[in-house]
Amino acid sequence: MHARKDSLPASILASIRSRKKRLDAAYTEARPRSAGTLIASYNVHKCIGTDRRFDPERTSRVIHEIGADVIALQEADTRFGERTGILDLGRLERETGLIPVPVAGMAKAHGWHGNVVLFKRGLVHDVHQVKLPGLEPRGALVAEIELEQGGVLRIIAAHFGLLRHSRAQQARTLVELINDRHEMPTILLGDLNEWRLGDRSSLNTLQSAFGPLPPAVPSFPAGLPLLALDRIIANRKGIISQVEAHDTPLARIASDHLPIKALVDLSPVAA
Repeated sequence: MHARKDSLPASILASIRSRKKRLDAAYTEARPRSAGTLIASYNVHKCIGTDRRFDPERTSRVIHEIGADVIALQEADTRFGERTGILDLGRLERETGLIPVPVAGMAKAHGWHGNVVLFKRGLVHDVHQVKLPGLEPRGALVAEIELEQGGVLRIIAAHFGLLRHSRAQQARTLVELINDRHEMPTILLGDLNEWRLGDRSSLNTLQSAFGPLPPAVPSFPAGLPLLALDRIIANRKGIISQVEAHDTPLARIASDHLPIKALVDLSPVAA
């Protein structure tokens, strides 16, 4: 008799097995914070949870839970018509210290095509709003932030399209952007909407600018994450570590995506 082969990638199976072993109580325990800058990405799904409730306050509580120094949000604005932000950014700043990277020409929206970058401490040197090609209106927000801990980090916050051909075009656009300005440590993070791994992935184009892609971390659907739609990718080896999903009871219900997070340490670049 032949042994049955697993139909899911080993990294996803390991994530599922590890998750089954953890108790919900463990998520609420305080964990010591490692040194470095904590960055995160979160598709807030227009603040509509898996229970179909629109609840921006609940979304803000998840953001508070994460405790990131820099966080990229997707779907933080209404999608059609005059885009309007749906979070209380003033309250979020009071409770977390996070403030939005400024975007031009968006009077009511929080960000650019629903992409918002929030940060706690540092200086913003440069911001670009990039239109991404494809059938759907998609964009990327590029911000260069001088971190309080030292060093300048370029953040590219993006939300790729649902069609594979569009995602491949969008990846090429960002590669061209990075190749033009490759001197700076750069983190690409966001909902890249690619569930395929290996040779079939539309994200393979990114390797020319970012190198080998890090292991995928399942983040969707939030209730039982199987697909690694959300990514954190760096163009410098060794500057990101501990990439993981922020898997808490509240995060499982607040959106259909779990947030993902990682630590950034720019000391290898300085060395």
